[in-house]
Order: sequence, then structure tokens, then C-alpha cells
Amino acid sequence: MESADERKHLRDILKHLILEPSGFTPEHAANGLHSIMRGEASDAQMGGFLTALKLRGVDKEPKMIAALAREMLNNALVPHLETDEKTRDQFGIVVDIVGTGGDGWNTFNISTTSALVAAAAGLQVAKHGSRASSSNCGSADLLESLGCDLGIVSPSDVAELVSKYRFCFLFSSTFHPSMRYLAKSRRELGFPTPFNVLGPLTNPVLPDRAVIGVHSKSLGPMMAEALKLLGRRNYAVVCGDENLDEISIAGTTHVWHIQENGDITNYTIHPSDFGVPTHPLSEAAGSSLEENKETLTRLLNNNLEAKDEAIRDFVLVNTGFLLYISGIALSMKEGATIARETLESGKAETLLYDFAKATQELRAQESEKATIN
Repeated sequence: MESADERKHLRDILKHLILEPSGFTPEHAANGLHSIMRGEASDAQMGGFLTALKLRGVDKEPKMIAALAREMLNNALVPHLETDEKTRDQFGIVVDIVGTGGDGWNTFNISTTSALVAAAAGLQVAKHGSRASSSNCGSADLLESLGCDLGIVSPSDVAELVSKYRFCFLFSSTFHPSMRYLAKSRRELGFPTPFNVLGPLTNPVLPDRAVIGVHSKSLGPMMAEALKLLGRRNYAVVCGDENLDEISIAGTTHVWHIQENGDITNYTIHPSDFGVPTHPLSEAAGSSLEENKETLTRLLNNNLEAKDEAIRDFVLVNTGFLLYISGIALSMKEGATIARETLESGKAETLLYDFAKATQELRAQESEKATIN
């Protein structure tokens, strides 16, 4: 691998990609991204790079995706999970649950809700996410509407928040500031690029366990192999049979499970494995930010309406599976039972309130410092 000083400008990498595509390597891809994240490239060069990567089929190659993810992580702001009272080992297992988006189903914010319930059930969750890009309401949008000041959370705050509340949200724009250079080109191109699948691979906490949803069954094996190349173990990549980037409440879900020894096991699961009935996906659809906020509020305070039952069960299977692969539950059915009990207890509602209050206090402290200075 070339040193940082020897790496080529994106213009040279792009020329190689266009003129010699068969000789384009993962190292070339990483070097191109490195040039972008140093702010060296023009909008035209970045747009050309993204387009050429797409045409080259990079999003179908695990080694390419792993190389790009590794480069992103090398340039990320990395939180260290240590406090005055806890070492990293004493934190224990830290998890995430996240999807690529882009499945077109516009379901309710299942992974965000599941992250809160899993944390309230005893897991430590470092949720990596952003605002909406392919849906009406992203994870950050929903949490902010409920009082969470996500933009104030810095790498130095993460350990304390996870330690106190078992939950923290890592806003991708805060923890991957160098990716801002690509934002305009990605937005203006109007088609998905290989970077659309990198978010779930680039949580800077490097969780010990994760459930990662993908929007296409063909993407599942590639994503699992990329995770394996990045050294992740005990991760599960999931895709509903409808090409849903979550565990489906409507029927079968395909799983690519990266075992401790690195083997990737492919199997299917079904709501019946969780002791939960099936529901049409249309009954679990998301809506506007305001309506999703109201739905989450009803779920967390256990004041459900009949129309919320499908979404609640959707949350139970996704939370239950995360609890299962993380060792909190001995079976998927037990995982769903724990998730249900946690929801009904009100613990998830309390956790969200406490986390939101903590972020507001961080903002107040920051404002006070600015006033003093």
C-alpha cells in the first residue's frame, strides 16, 4: 500500500479507472476516496469517479467495498469506549442495528425503534445513522423530533453516554466529516452509487455484534463477505424476501450470518420463529415525520392503537433477533418475548427521555462555554 504522501490525485485514479478498468484494484479505489477526503478533487472529478465506480460494478465486489469502508474508517473521528470507571473490556458487547435504505418500501423506523428497545433490554447500543435520504423520515430526523440534540454528540461524549444510558446515536456527518466533499455529487447524480452501502459498514465504534439490513437479496452475500474482510464477526446481514432491508414481518427473511470463526452461514427465518404473527408490509408503512413521531410515542408508552400492532410486531422480530445474536436471548422466540416485556414496561420510553435530556445538557454546556469565551 502506498504511503499517504505517495498516493495519487483523484484525476490520475479516474484516468486509470476509465482507461484500464480491468486493472483497477481495491487499493486504487481507496486511494481515490483518500484524495476526495483530503479536499483535492473537483465536483466534476468526484461525479466522474462515482459514475465510473458504478459502471465498473464496484458495488458487487466485496474487496472493493471493504477497501472503501476501511478508508472511510481510517479518516473517521473514532470514539474510544473508555471512561474513568470503565475499560473497553468492562463495557462488554456493544451492538448496532441498521439498514442500507433504498428498498422502496418506506416502512416505519424499525431499526431506530429496535435500537432503543434493545438498549432498554440490556444491550449497549451505538447506533450509527443519518437523516432521511430514500425515505420520508430518517433515524436522525425521528430522534431529533423527540428532543434528542444529535449534532452536539462528539466522539468524546460517546463512552459516557453509552455507559450511563446504554444508548448513543452517532450522527454520520459528525463522525465522518471528510465525506462532506462527496455529498453534493452524490445528491446531484440521482442514482445509487457504491457509497450507498457503506454506511452500515462504517460505524466508527466497530460494534461487537450487528444486524445489517440490505435492500436486495443479491447484495447479501457481498455485504457479508465485505464485513468478513473487515474483520467483523458475529454480524448478521438480513434481507426480507420482498427485498426489504430489515427482518420482514410479512414472511421469510434471508440471513447471512458471519460466525466467530469467519464462516458465513446462510439460512432463513420467519415471524413464526419469534412466536409473532405475520402482517402485510402495507400495515407497517412509515409516513410523515410527525406521524412517525406519534407512532413511536404510542409504542414506547404502551398506548397502542389497532393500527400499531403490525409495527409493534415488526419491532419485536427485529429487536428479538438482535438480542438473540448478542447472547441476551437463547432463542429468537425468547428474544421477541424480552422485547415485548421491555416495550410494555416503559423502559424504552424512559431511556429515550434520559438520552434526549443528556444531549440537551451537552448543548447547554457548549453554549455556556461559548458565552464565557
